[in-house]
Amino acid sequence: MATLTVALPETKPDTRPSALPAGRADRYAQMVVLSLLLAAPAIMCLHSAVANDPDIWWHMRTGEWVVQHHAIPRVDIFSGPYAGKPWQAYSWLFELLTFGLFHRFGLVGIVGYSVGMLLAITCALSHLVRRLQADFTVVALLVFSSCFAMGHLYTPRPWLFTILFFAIELDILMQARRTGRMRELLWLPVIFALWSNIHIQFIDGLVVLGLAMIEPIAATRGIGQKARLGFAPAAAAFAASGLATLANPYSWHIYRVAYDLASQAGVLDKITELRAIAFRGIVDWVVLALAICATVVLARQRQFRFFETALLAFGIYVGFRSQRDVWVIAIGAVAILASVISPRANLKDIQLPRFTQTFAAVAAALLVLAGFRVMHVNNALLETQIEKTYPVKAVAAIQAGHYSGPLYNNFDWGGYLIWALRMPVAMDGRAAFYGDQAIDRSVATWGAEPDWKSDPLLTKAGLVIAPPKAALSQLLRADSSYRLVYEDKIAVVFVAQR
Repeated sequence: MATLTVALPETKPDTRPSALPAGRADRYAQMVVLSLLLAAPAIMCLHSAVANDPDIWWHMRTGEWVVQHHAIPRVDIFSGPYAGKPWQAYSWLFELLTFGLFHRFGLVGIVGYSVGMLLAITCALSHLVRRLQADFTVVALLVFSSCFAMGHLYTPRPWLFTILFFAIELDILMQARRTGRMRELLWLPVIFALWSNIHIQFIDGLVVLGLAMIEPIAATRGIGQKARLGFAPAAAAFAASGLATLANPYSWHIYRVAYDLASQAGVLDKITELRAIAFRGIVDWVVLALAICATVVLARQRQFRFFETALLAFGIYVGFRSQRDVWVIAIGAVAILASVISPRANLKDIQLPRFTQTFAAVAAALLVLAGFRVMHVNNALLETQIEKTYPVKAVAAIQAGHYSGPLYNNFDWGGYLIWALRMPVAMDGRAAFYGDQAIDRSVATWGAEPDWKSDPLLTKAGLVIAPPKAALSQLLRADSSYRLVYEDKIAVVFVAQR
């Protein structure tokens, strides 16, 4: 039987130069993605270019006062009715920084502060999550979710330092508990010494450090699994950090301020940032999703995790009580998820170079700097933004007309008037300083409640600056005791006729 033979062409090995090896290509891809991930929140902040925060003005004025007098204020220097009342500028270091940035760069410096802090926060979160989770995809999702959940906090406030320090502190604690290496705990007193001079919420950091100290005690009593961070080093870190917080101009008295702020429940429904989460935007739902996911993964663990559970409970309490504090949930939840979620079984072990984080941070910083130019963020643009929010022209009219006080103003404009008008104000954003009673009285007067004329600050005022559509403005227009001397779309100015 004949056999048909087909000659196949001889195959030769492909000698063409191939692309990068798969492992190296993956590493480069991850480095690029990490760079973009670190830059994204800062660029989002830059895109909004917020320089019209209501509190930044009195913060900068305080920094200017410190520079002028080479001292830290201990009594009020801005309020008309409460001049000389004891007051502690507990964010004095932040105020020096922001005044210096404004003095050097103008409003661009204020935006630069927010953008730079967001970049630092994202880098700290990335470092925290990457040390707990090997799956790069999970790392990217957790870091981005955490930053997105804190989106409404991207304003020039000292709380950005609190978010940064909290992420660093939690990174240190998670590693000490996981590995038993205690050297990084030495950084905690340094962090708390800075923290207590920048923002009063260093108290939240001490609470979490206290939870880490309690964990080994609970473990000895069968409550939760035992971590590698023992009681002695945790207690030493807590004691040293607590002592470090006393390295501020007001020593232990700063804790009295923290107590006053925590116990002032009356302002929670009056100040937007202190209100509970409204669940009106996707950011709020991301916060809830992170909290739920962290709760679910902890509930599915075979052994009870004391520190993680207490951390999540603390975050849920403060975060859902006041939207200003959602960062505790956002950071705590992603740290829990990163430490508990198992990497994919088919995950390739791609070892990124040690310089990856530094390279990504530098690349992200360059992208952000380029963003200033591409988005045309400059002082002219930011000044236009300010004019649409604050009574810039009204202040100029008051100064040109040489109108004198006492001044009566609302809560929202107080900080700006402290900075721009250089006149003692009736009210500003220092809610703890004024107290619930004074804030309630101001709200009632501006709402034109029946007893509005009995407000002693209004009856003594020689000058009133107000939004045109405010209820009080409508009453003053019809009151012969006041003369309208200026009006535009942003503000009206009345002078008392006495």
